[in-house]
Amino acid sequence: MKLIGITQPTFFKGEADAITLLLEGGLDLLHIRKPESLSEDIASLLSDIPTCLHAQIILHDHFELTEDFSLGGIHLNRRNPVRPLKYQGSVSRSCHSIEELTHIDDIDYCFLSPIFDSISKKGYSSAFSTKELIDASQKGIINSKVYALGGIRAENIPFLQEIGFGGIAVLGYLWEDVSSQALKRRIKDLTQFVR
Repeated sequence: MKLIGITQPTFFKGEADAITLLLEGGLDLLHIRKPESLSEDIASLLSDIPTCLHAQIILHDHFELTEDFSLGGIHLNRRNPVRPLKYQGSVSRSCHSIEELTHIDDIDYCFLSPIFDSISKKGYSSAFSTKELIDASQKGIINSKVYALGGIRAENIPFLQEIGFGGIAVLGYLWEDVSSQALKRRIKDLTQFVR
């Protein structure tokens, strides 16, 4: 099972160090999702992260930066729904219904959300019943290319493994406290279930 982190939508002091700590601590990939950011702000953040970790970083915006940095891929979403013409790297995307999962042949993996009530977006409730998830899994719709997102905490990872998700994406739980001790504790709690 893959373990993916997603950044907070806004920048914070020491973010490059926090990302480095998480990637070195066990995250497989880190998605940079900052919808209101400028290209130069993302470039500055990337420049502060060790180059050896860039292959583990996925962009949600400013795909042109893949020409300047050797990144792990891009993530398609409502703001950026189309793969750039000349882009040849890894591609993921967001899905918000079981129906959308039947159209993922052209990507490497996708996020299905929200699985549980969101931690980072108050009032953003789970969109799927346990029965819907089990049915989709039994039909092979939820498989190794589908990663759970939304309300993910360490304690609900075993359930997601039983359903057959190929990975999890964590946002709110990961960033509840950005101190290095808290981040180390969070990554340890998460990796005990996915390794």
